[in-house]
Amino acid sequence: MISGHVSPTAIQGFANLTYAREGQNVTLYVDSHVASYRAIAYRMGWYQGLGAREVWASPLEMGVVQPPCTLTSATNMVSCANWQPSLVMPVTPSFTPGDYLIKLTGGARAQSYILLTIWDPSSRAAYVIMNRSLVEEAWNTYGGYSFYKGEGPCIIDQASYPPCNRARVVSFDRPYDTDFGASDFLTNEYPLVQFMEREGLDVTYISDVTLSQDPGLLLRHRVLLSLDHDEGWTYTERLAVQNAAAHGVNVVYFGAAAMVRHDRLQSSPLGANREVVDYRNSYEDPLNGGNEPAQVTGNTWESPPADWSPLSQIGEEYSGYLSPGVTAPMVINDASSWVFQGTNLHDGSSLGGVIASDIDHVTDGSPSNVEILAHSPIPAGEGTISGGTWGGVSYSDMVYFTYPASGAGVIDTGNNVWIGDLRPCIEAGCSAPVLRKITNNILRAFGQGPAGLVHPSQPNADSVSPFDS
Repeated sequence: MISGHVSPTAIQGFANLTYAREGQNVTLYVDSHVASYRAIAYRMGWYQGLGAREVWASPLEMGVVQPPCTLTSATNMVSCANWQPSLVMPVTPSFTPGDYLIKLTGGARAQSYILLTIWDPSSRAAYVIMNRSLVEEAWNTYGGYSFYKGEGPCIIDQASYPPCNRARVVSFDRPYDTDFGASDFLTNEYPLVQFMEREGLDVTYISDVTLSQDPGLLLRHRVLLSLDHDEGWTYTERLAVQNAAAHGVNVVYFGAAAMVRHDRLQSSPLGANREVVDYRNSYEDPLNGGNEPAQVTGNTWESPPADWSPLSQIGEEYSGYLSPGVTAPMVINDASSWVFQGTNLHDGSSLGGVIASDIDHVTDGSPSNVEILAHSPIPAGEGTISGGTWGGVSYSDMVYFTYPASGAGVIDTGNNVWIGDLRPCIEAGCSAPVLRKITNNILRAFGQGPAGLVHPSQPNADSVSPFDS
């Protein structure tokens, strides 16, 4: 653990790989303003409640202050590929596949993390957790620029949103600027990792970059688990999930706003797939007008020329977000579903404080057999709503649908903080215990194979109230 008394800039770093396998060497690039430090690799998990296991530690390394990172003004891309390599970490058999935090520690005030996924290309585990490298980097403002924020004047267009001084390309060749370098891993991913490993489930780990490079890997597994706030997807990644579902692989989208942003990968000076491209305006993208329309990065996947709505894959669409710090209860719509078995919930039951951040909502384009499990009112005044409203209220929907041909089941929670909600809590009325039960029900059914063969979805969109909401 890192305390809040650490200097955010005393020591920072990144790895030359977002994911690695046994037998590879991972090069670490470290900017250290202290004389010496160590790097310690921790595999994150349950471990009887300790939360992590130390796997490797470096010798004492000499601290080096690296040069300022470069800015490519044409795209506002910040890259630290000009840093000198600091040390090499060999991925030995001790590195069990999983999610890793490499802790850089140079004293009480000089500590930070580097994220890394260790994967097993031969794994046939039932469950695959897919880390969200694309989203982590998209929101990373190290050096002043991300896909959502920038500094200085406009560089291409004059739009106020998305901000015209934003980055059009972001690089993995730089540290993460939040949570001591861990970005939002500890809140949006780690609670599910702990939960599944505590339950002893047969789980393995990849990243979205892994899937973009090896799209056939999902066919060796039964369930893909997409995590909180998994909004940035590549074309190859989407095709991989579409193909997997067509072959009976179940998918859980634990976070809302999945597949909203359209990304593609390109090489950096440090290696393949080290830069993420998202112009968020197809007319700015150099590929626009070429022979690869599905690779052109408009503001969303639905934007031309890609024109590929995520509705057929997730069952509903992004519908806005609650203001920071605002939560809403999840209201059960179909308590008879197998998803709620053993929870003692009934139609209309309200689970307080469960919904926050982005929300998804069923629309006319949703699959015809979609089953609305929860239909939770979101007052329009408590956020920014991009979908419809009914009497000043929108809705966050938790949905389930199945593929008739393959039997694959898909669940979208419609809520962007489901995984964070799994964390233990002690306050009265905490919803975590029932959410853990619901999550276990989903994992148990999905882990046995195509869920639709046992639990075909029961369409009920016509029964929600208000009508057509």
